[in-house]
Amino acid sequence: MADLSQILAGNPGFNDADREWLHHLVSDWQVIADLSFADLILVLRDVEGRYVVADQCRSSTVVSVLMEDMIGQTIPNELVPAIESAYSNRVVARLDHYRMVNNNTVCDVFAPVIRHDKVLGVVIRETNMATRVGNGRYELECIQTGKRLFDMIPMGRFPYEEALISERRSDLRVSDGFCILSVSGIVEYASPNAISCYRRLGAKESLVGRYLAEVTTNHIQEHDRVPESLAYVLSGKSAADSELDTSRACLAMRSFPLYGMHAGRDGALVLFRDVTEVRRREVELETKDATISEIHHRVKNNLQAVSALLRLQARRTKSEEVRAELEEAQRRISTIAVVHEGLSQTADENVDFDTIIPNLLRMSADVAAQHGQNIDISFVGQFGTMPAQDATPLSLVLTELVTNAVEHGFEGRESGHITISAGRGGNNLDVVVEDDGNGMDSESEDGMARESGSGLGTQIVQTFVTNDFGGTIQWMPARSGGTRVVLKMKLRAAQ
Repeated sequence: MADLSQILAGNPGFNDADREWLHHLVSDWQVIADLSFADLILVLRDVEGRYVVADQCRSSTVVSVLMEDMIGQTIPNELVPAIESAYSNRVVARLDHYRMVNNNTVCDVFAPVIRHDKVLGVVIRETNMATRVGNGRYELECIQTGKRLFDMIPMGRFPYEEALISERRSDLRVSDGFCILSVSGIVEYASPNAISCYRRLGAKESLVGRYLAEVTTNHIQEHDRVPESLAYVLSGKSAADSELDTSRACLAMRSFPLYGMHAGRDGALVLFRDVTEVRRREVELETKDATISEIHHRVKNNLQAVSALLRLQARRTKSEEVRAELEEAQRRISTIAVVHEGLSQTADENVDFDTIIPNLLRMSADVAAQHGQNIDISFVGQFGTMPAQDATPLSLVLTELVTNAVEHGFEGRESGHITISAGRGGNNLDVVVEDDGNGMDSESEDGMARESGSGLGTQIVQTFVTNDFGGTIQWMPARSGGTRVVLKMKLRAAQ
């Protein structure tokens, strides 16, 4: 199914500014649909002269009459005369009769979308007339304000041409609470949810008949953070977003200036949403993330301390065999420390494995190489992001394979090359470690490569691949004459 961007791209009659205007329109028109208790349809004329639905918006405050997505479809013939009237006359047009849509009586109103004296399209407001029975003060204020915003579309006043001043953009809806302001900023109507928002701030007085800015500032304490955009919202003079965070509550706000046909700005709509609990949870998550990062940082430091102790002990021992074992243990602990260092720099328990494994394997190859030996490592494909529970054992597996390849596969050689290939499909990971070294040991009873050996390193690889990943590992001759190790593993789902 086509979307607005594709439909606009296929219409040479629009320039970039026109397309941006229409994108802003559909980004902000939800407030009109919710206030009007009606659905909205954006209609554009294509290169063949047909009227096509480019986008639609269902009201969240009433049952929609749009049962299916209409985007990309042509408009019914009975609506074409009213659409052409809106296009040519540049004013709101209406059908002279109601229509039946999905067994609902619908009233259609057509507003031309005008930018800089150019008609870009038409917005159809489809109202289910069953929702117009028994309306109270709240519904009447909504409908009237929705009509004022809708009538601003052919004036070129909606969406707003001036840049939206955004302190912290929140997804505010009419049902969260709203106020209607006079041109001077006095509250003419406050919805029940808007009143509840101000009760959270500590306001006990009535909002109606008072300056919204005055009521708000009376409940701002000395140490509360007052954003620069708050004044624009409370006065209603500009289209702006803001967020007031006090010691009692946190309110997200957004203002919509209202314009008349000839009188200029004649009031404003201000939406409110109590986001106190949302922000509290965000702070808790940030604190938790910081704590987790600090834990990983300390684990890394402790592992580095253990590695340093092993290095010191290795230097003091007189047994070459013991020194070699201690150095192997030191290398493995350093590998785990590198993973925790990566975790300490992220906000969750997932690791971007491609950022840590290249340097880690090159370091392992350099450590294992003999004096004057030059071993090169290249990488093909991507490992992707994975949980820490997988990153640590996989790091150990790969470092063991690279170390074994350097120590045994390139024994007696001055140079060599190792290729690490990774193929990721969802949680399935295939890894191939291939070298151009000395190759398979033909006298090996089990047919494994010379590098596989029977020492602790091989046991570590076998244990992690089979137990941690439920996978398989195969050693085989490489086409280049060296050794090829194939790993097939199943990763855990990312957290």
